[in-house]
Amino acid sequence: MSDQRGLSVHALEVTFGRNHLLRGIDLDVARGETLVLFGPSGVGKTVLLRAVAGLEPAARGQIIIDGRDVTTRGPDARGLGMAFQNFALYPHMSARDNIASPLVARGVAREERERRVGAVADLLRIAHVLGHAPRELSNGQKQRTALARALIGAPGVLLLDDPLRNVDAKLRYEMRLELPRLLRNAGAATLYVTQDYREAMALGDRVAILLDGTIAQLAAPEDIYDRPASRAVARLFGDPPINLLACRPTDGAGGVQVTAAGLRRVLTADRGAIGRECLLGLRPDAIDVHAQPRPGAAPAELVATTPLHERLVVLLRSAGGEEVVASVLGAVPAPGSQVWFSAETAHAALFDAASGARIAAAAPIMEAA
Repeated sequence: MSDQRGLSVHALEVTFGRNHLLRGIDLDVARGETLVLFGPSGVGKTVLLRAVAGLEPAARGQIIIDGRDVTTRGPDARGLGMAFQNFALYPHMSARDNIASPLVARGVAREERERRVGAVADLLRIAHVLGHAPRELSNGQKQRTALARALIGAPGVLLLDDPLRNVDAKLRYEMRLELPRLLRNAGAATLYVTQDYREAMALGDRVAILLDGTIAQLAAPEDIYDRPASRAVARLFGDPPINLLACRPTDGAGGVQVTAAGLRRVLTADRGAIGRECLLGLRPDAIDVHAQPRPGAAPAELVATTPLHERLVVLLRSAGGEEVVASVLGAVPAPGSQVWFSAETAHAALFDAASGARIAAAAPIMEAA
């Protein structure tokens, strides 16, 4: 990608002592694209951003921005915009001066600075607090001020380190709706860190899952949700987490037959899965609960329910004792009731129990055992 506009990261490694925080990271982010870096706390997401920014002295590898190799250059020479979860605003400056500080450093004329500050403040709806000091701003206003400072210099690369983590739930929801438009308009290659899978799905053109110092999967958000590359990725992307039901596939008519929690499934899967210990993955929102028996449904006891947003999370116990979680719309029978459950076939996956790698293919057929 050295001849294209955007960000390229090649063979990036960060080691502290004997600990390899990042190993062989390769990423390409085009101008106008938002690549979300997603993973649990402590896997090295912020370290990766710091390495791209030139702030991580332990980093090795190559960083290319808009076709320029900037590996040995400092942060000021990389054409970056950065916003972090702790805002990092200068406490002695007004919001206006904080936003304008990158332009001041570059020697932009005062009149042009004022024009750009006004334009970005209007865009982020903070024009009315430009004269305020950071201590006088709400967390939401601080977040928008930090984002305005990152955007104002029209950077080639924009690094955003979980910028919505410290704002209230209402503003976080609103910004998930607004940020995609803002980032597209900015035209930068955006690398956005979060550990919230909903945020990753809402904001990312693509999502890179960081686990154990490597990229475990890089794909469009819907591909990661529907076709996770491994059991570990599947468990990270979803709330409630995916059901993982033990099974041992057998040879069946039309494909590989899987029976788990009372449900029988025929998969067009690798026949090498036959006889191996596997896990059948079923998303809770792909499971339906029925008060009466029906074809393709398996019996279970409804153990408990709890509301989650507009859905109801239901804990089931199958006839064989396996626990299954469903996420449904509408009412269900009372806890303690006999029910039946079925599952949509589109989101099913088969994982090898030992390695955790996905081995299932598409187009399964479900019926009761």
